[in-house]
Amino acid sequence: MILHVIDAKHLQDYRIWLKFNDDVEGVVDLSNELWGGMFEPLKDLNVFNQVKLDKELDTIVWPNGADLAPEFLHELLQSQGTLNV
Repeated sequence: MILHVIDAKHLQDYRIWLKFNDDVEGVVDLSNELWGGMFEPLKDLNVFNQVKLDKELDTIVWPNGADLAPEFLHELLQSQGTLNV
């Protein structure tokens, strides 16, 4: 199955609630994932909270062009233990 983010909502700080097309949903904390050129600006919460779901890319994106692969987000949910099935 190819994973897609089908819903997303910024909660607070660097936490985002995500729902995937395999019915897995939960909260991911991205505070430790914001490194590298495209992601450094997202350390500013005023920029980070502009996250939105891109239905063409099937993942979350920010206005500066940063995005994260659905597979990465799904694995992060599992490793953080914050998922609901």
